[in-house]
Amino acid sequence: MTHKTLSFTALAASCMLALNLSAQTSATRTFQVKADQVYGEIAPTMYGIFFEDINLGADGGIYAELVKNRSFEFDTPLMGWKELKKNDTEGSLLMINTGVEGKANPRFIRLTSKTNNGTYGLSNEGFRGMGIKKGEQYNFSVLARQQGTGSVPLTVRLVNAKGEEIGTGKVTPAGNEWKKYEVSLTATATEPKAQLQLLAQGTGTVDLDMISLFPKNTWKQRPNGMRADMVQLLADLKPGFLRFPGGCIVEGRTLAERFQWKKTIGPIEDRETLVNRWNTEFKHRHTPDYFQTFGLGFFEYFQLAEDIGAAPLPILNCGMACQFNTGEVVPLDQLDPYVQDALDLIEFANGPVDSPWGKIRAQMGHPAPFNMKYLGVGNEQWGEQYVERYKVFEKALRAKYPEVKLITTTGPFPDGPEFEYLNKTMRSLNADIIDEHYYRAPEWFQQNATRYDAYDRKGPKIFAGEYAAQTVAIASPDNKNNWRGALSEAAFMTGLERNADVVVMASYAPLFAHEEGWQWTPDMIWVNNLQSYGTPNYYVQKLFSTNVGTHLVPIQRNNVNVTGQDSLFASASLDRKTNEVILKVVNTSRQAQEGEFVLEGVKSTQSKGTVQKLRSNNLEQMNSFANPTAISPVQQQVQVKNKRVKLALEPYSVNVIRVKVTPNPGQYSKNTK
Repeated sequence: MTHKTLSFTALAASCMLALNLSAQTSATRTFQVKADQVYGEIAPTMYGIFFEDINLGADGGIYAELVKNRSFEFDTPLMGWKELKKNDTEGSLLMINTGVEGKANPRFIRLTSKTNNGTYGLSNEGFRGMGIKKGEQYNFSVLARQQGTGSVPLTVRLVNAKGEEIGTGKVTPAGNEWKKYEVSLTATATEPKAQLQLLAQGTGTVDLDMISLFPKNTWKQRPNGMRADMVQLLADLKPGFLRFPGGCIVEGRTLAERFQWKKTIGPIEDRETLVNRWNTEFKHRHTPDYFQTFGLGFFEYFQLAEDIGAAPLPILNCGMACQFNTGEVVPLDQLDPYVQDALDLIEFANGPVDSPWGKIRAQMGHPAPFNMKYLGVGNEQWGEQYVERYKVFEKALRAKYPEVKLITTTGPFPDGPEFEYLNKTMRSLNADIIDEHYYRAPEWFQQNATRYDAYDRKGPKIFAGEYAAQTVAIASPDNKNNWRGALSEAAFMTGLERNADVVVMASYAPLFAHEEGWQWTPDMIWVNNLQSYGTPNYYVQKLFSTNVGTHLVPIQRNNVNVTGQDSLFASASLDRKTNEVILKVVNTSRQAQEGEFVLEGVKSTQSKGTVQKLRSNNLEQMNSFANPTAISPVQQQVQVKNKRVKLALEPYSVNVIRVKVTPNPGQYSKNTK
């Protein structure tokens, strides 16, 4: 994720409309689909997911923990907490820091109750409140120990925004040793802004740590797992890969604040909390309570990728902090620990159970390897200092794990001196896969549908790792997930797919945004404490990712690729697993256009096919919590006659056509060009 601001004028922002408002003729546009002229294969990783903990994407988002600052490790230890009391004589709180050097969780709270009336205790506000649903079960847990003799029972309450109880339970810590205490609460009402209360029922002193509340209904019903509705939206994409954990959080504002994967595995209570680098990044969206507890750590990322059928693609720090912040670098002669982290990660993911890190993976519940095939070295770095460090990583990783494909970067921009230097240098180093990012205006995406047409097919492959149309300006808080941006992305994506013999991965960014906790717009999926919905951009991604073929074939008009002539963009593929021709056609003009698609090079076709349409007459239209599918695909049948499909390409539309075909004898035995 880059956040360098680039303003667009109102004239430039509307340039796309000006280009497309010219009247179209009523003549039929005829497309030749040359289904027997395979010119490349489409990688199974073609369309995937980029995850970064931005916009409350992890804590407060997909990680279903409802308690904020559950172990008091934020820079302000009581952030998110409030002492409940009627007067100062009821009790007291003492924040204790054990001061043990290197301890990931040094703080706990000592609660002393001096009253028997059950009104003294603590409350937690959650992440902009807690989303509670009527009839569902919520699992509370706490690490606790009693001070002195006796015990102090604790009432666990869920209350709504008015302070009314909507769920209750009780735990009774006993003894002087730390133990985990648990109770389940069933909600009696739905509430988006609930809070958790912990009230002492008697006098005495108790120590508390890791105060936690999870819905029972998580993804795959895993205890302390992922928010089910959010993961379902990801699974529905049928993604080819999951890139994690970012993004600029990999780099950190400083090297001390970089993402270190080894601190995110093992017992939850032993994972070290870290400030999120998006905490105070933008003046327009300061988020001082944004920290990473790493309940969603590297094991969980790998598990999530496996759950949704995606190849895991981790990105590691290369010895450089974010160059938009401090730009700190570790000296080359001190880079070994960073390189060792990369080597150890591959062993953690793929190693046998009798290897040091493979054993840890097995102890966490996954004896089988995760089959990691890709590893990113650095995020959006640039300059000679990045090349120097990449070379060190490359030498060590290729020597021990030559089968793992390394992903390198061309920096945060799709052009300019930083890009040109790294593009040339990484090609000279025979890089496996180069990661390119583009946050640009909608018209840029239409104008660059041919970006990869002239790329060297014998050079490195391309990962379009982060892209999104910026409807106002890069990183503007006023960017919208409107149809104008999504339609332009669809036009661009036909160019990605048409060049899938060189582009092997692509992912929109960022992924998630909480409606009350976002820092960056636009974003693919929006959530609040109770709901989540896909934007028009999400449905564009879904149309492409769930309708991807296995092999590329040409789709042309007058023997020319369809790259914006008459405001039309197209790509075509053949799915040899299902014997289908798949066409993606985007009409970015305000006029309907008649299309006729001639399926050449096949023996026969079925008489009917399908078309999925995604469209709106209003380029400013968006989806919302109130109307989450305002722009979403509609499927219809289409007639196929004499190997021809006639279709009205509606204004501002994305069309995906699928037709079953019978290939010519021996067609599939031909070598791919």
